[in-house]
Amino acid sequence: MLEDVLQRRPYNAAAHFVDANVARGLGDKVAFTDSQRSLTYAQLQASSCQLAAALQALDLRAENRVILLFHDTIDHPVAFWGAIRAGIIPVPINTLLTAEQYHYLFADSRAAAAIVAAALAPTLLSLRPRLPCLRSIIVVGASAKERAELRDVLFFEDLMARAEPTPLTAATMSDEVAFWMYTSGSTGDPKAVRHVHTSLMVTATLMGQGVIGLREDDVVFSAAKLSFSYGLGNAV
Repeated sequence: MLEDVLQRRPYNAAAHFVDANVARGLGDKVAFTDSQRSLTYAQLQASSCQLAAALQALDLRAENRVILLFHDTIDHPVAFWGAIRAGIIPVPINTLLTAEQYHYLFADSRAAAAIVAAALAPTLLSLRPRLPCLRSIIVVGASAKERAELRDVLFFEDLMARAEPTPLTAATMSDEVAFWMYTSGSTGDPKAVRHVHTSLMVTATLMGQGVIGLREDDVVFSAAKLSFSYGLGNAV
């Protein structure tokens, strides 16, 4: 596979990391586990297709950015792979920033949508008048009380319930941008690093298999957050 990295070709990372595992008979194998739930590869495939369809129904289009601002539950890989599946650019960001730091990242990325933890939704709503590109705020994991209090938002669980798990994979190319990751900003303003679709495969093959020696029967515990490149790389 690595010999194909420099060869431009039709390729979508979600097909490689999700669909291919289902195709080779691993649909019932657990892909991700959080403190409360688990997700098999078949469920990840269906859920990421639902999320892709839901984002498209909100009129998000290829290369639009969607910020992922929520905690490391099994919904995070669903959102990440669902956006990539639709050709939309996921941008995972830290859940421990200030309001002004969030404003900078949203404005710099010109994100058209955000999937945000319920606890962080009020902060984002307070910034919304200053973010003309932000069209949709999707709240994940809201309690009944938070649902009653939040206004002008959509709810992740509702969107997923309405969307069909129809197979969907955008016709992306191997050298197209798949996702963004922001630098920490320790030496200046954070900068968006663009990762192409084949970057993930190279990381998994060279680092995951070649250096760490991960095998199919391993279980990996990741303490690093998914909004950091190391956490995303070793866990997703």
